[in-house]
Amino acid sequence: MSSLKHKDYFDKFFLKIKIKTMKNLLFIVVIIFTANLTQAQWEATVRLTNDPALSYTEGCSQRNIASDGDLVHVVWEDERDGNWELYYKRSTDGGVSWGADTRLTNNLSDSEYPSITVSGAVVHIVWQDDRDGDTEIYYKRSTDGCLSWGPDTRLTNATDKSYIPSVGVSDSVVSVVWYDYRDGNPEIYYKRSTNGGLNWSTDKRLTNDSADSYFPSVAVNGSTVSVVWSDKRDMEYVQNKEIYYKRSSDGGISWGADTRLKNSAGWSDYPCVTASGAFVHAVWQDWRSGLGQVYYKRSADGGINWDAEIPLTYSTYESAYASVFSSDSVVHVVWMNYSDIHYKRSTDGGLSWGQYARLTNYLNLVCPSITASPSVSVSDSVVHVVWCDRSDAPNYEIYYKRNPNGGLIGIKESDIVKNDINVFPNPASDNITISFSNTGLSKISISIFNSLGIEIKRFKEMELVGENAINFSIESFPTGVYYCTLNYGTKKISRSFLVLR
Repeated sequence: MSSLKHKDYFDKFFLKIKIKTMKNLLFIVVIIFTANLTQAQWEATVRLTNDPALSYTEGCSQRNIASDGDLVHVVWEDERDGNWELYYKRSTDGGVSWGADTRLTNNLSDSEYPSITVSGAVVHIVWQDDRDGDTEIYYKRSTDGCLSWGPDTRLTNATDKSYIPSVGVSDSVVSVVWYDYRDGNPEIYYKRSTNGGLNWSTDKRLTNDSADSYFPSVAVNGSTVSVVWSDKRDMEYVQNKEIYYKRSSDGGISWGADTRLKNSAGWSDYPCVTASGAFVHAVWQDWRSGLGQVYYKRSADGGINWDAEIPLTYSTYESAYASVFSSDSVVHVVWMNYSDIHYKRSTDGGLSWGQYARLTNYLNLVCPSITASPSVSVSDSVVHVVWCDRSDAPNYEIYYKRNPNGGLIGIKESDIVKNDINVFPNPASDNITISFSNTGLSKISISIFNSLGIEIKRFKEMELVGENAINFSIESFPTGVYYCTLNYGTKKISRSFLVLR
C-alpha cells in the first residue's frame, strides 16, 4: 500500500463528515469540561514512534495492542523502509516505559493490517502480505514475551486475494478470520491452531452468500469462538450493510447459523467483538441517524441471544473505528470522533455506561484528520490505548495512553457494592436525591464538590445503616459539573452530576 493509497482512504473518509451547527454553546462547554474531568485518571500521552515516514495503526478488529500483566505489546505498519513493513514495540512495566522499535517483516512487498493477541508469554500476530504476488494472510509468533520471534508463516494459498485478518486466542487455541475473494465475492474465512501456532487447520468458509461480507473480528473465550462482520446480503435497503454474528461452541470445529445483529436503514460497518465469561460484546459504526455513530450490543449467554443495540455516542461529528475490550464485568470502548480519540466504559457488563473521556484534545475544524484507528486492551487494573496521530508531525506517528486504575481489577466488592452512592435526576436543575448504602462498618459523611474541587456542601458523619436517601435543593448551584462523594473510613466513592439551567 502506498502513502497515496492511505491519503485517498482518509480523504474519502473525511468527505463523509457532516459538521452540524452547535445551538447551545454553554451546554457544549459544560460537556467538554465534564469529559476533561472524567479522564482525570488518564496519564500523559506517550509518543511511541519518531520517524519521518508514515506509521499507522488500523484499529477496530485489527487490535494493534495486547497486554498480559506488566507486558504490553504494540504492533503497527510503517513505511520507513520504503514499503510497508510491520514494526513492534513492548513495555515490561505496564506501559510506564517502552523498548526500541523492532522490525518484524523484511521483504520488498507491503505487509499491512496487523492484528495481535497474547496468552501468557506467547504473542501471536497476523497480517496481510503481498510478497507472493498476491495478497495472502501471514502469521508470526513469539514464545518468550517477544524477546525473539519465529519465522513468518503463510496461512493462506488462495486463487485470489485475502484481506485484513483478526486473531484471538484461548490458551493454546489460536483463531484467525479474514475476508477472501477466492469465491468471486468477499466471504469470511476461518483457520485455527490447537498447539499455539505451530500447526494450522485448513481454511474454513464461514459465510456463503452471493453478497459481500467484509471486515471480520474474532474473540475467543474458552471453547466459544465469536465472529462479527459487516454484510450486504440484506438489500431491502439500497446498498445497505448490516452487522452479522456467528459462533462456535467447540473451539472452531463446528459453527452455528449466521445471526443478524441489527436491522435498520443505516449503513453499518467496522465491527469489533470481545468476550468475557458468558458475555459477548460487539460495537460498530452505524449511520441510521444520518451521521456515523458508535453502537453497542451484548449477549449474556455466549452469543445465543442478544439484547437490543444501543448508541454509545450522540455526537454532532462522525464517530468511527470503535474498538472494544472486556475484562470480567468491565467493558471498555475507544473510538475516533472527528479529530480526537474518545473512551467510554461500563462497569456492569454493558447494562449502563459512564460519561465519555476525551483522550486527546485536537479539535481542529480546518484539518480534522489528526487522529485515527484506536485500539484498547486491559491487564490487571490498567487500561491501555494506542492510536496513530499527526499532532506533532506532518506524518502519522504511533501514540499511547494509559489509565492505571481504569480496569477496576483489585477493588474489593464492599467498595463498589456494599457501600455506594448515586445522584438523580442527572442532569438536574432544582432538586437532587442522593441515594447511598452503608454496611455499618464505619460512620459515613457525604460531600458535594464543584468542578474546582471546592467543597460547597457537607452532610456530617452519620451512622445510618443500609439503604438511605437525602433530598435537597440545588437552586443556588450555577450550571456546571459537581461531584458527590461518600466518605467512609479511609475510602471514598464519588459520582458526578450535571446542573443545567
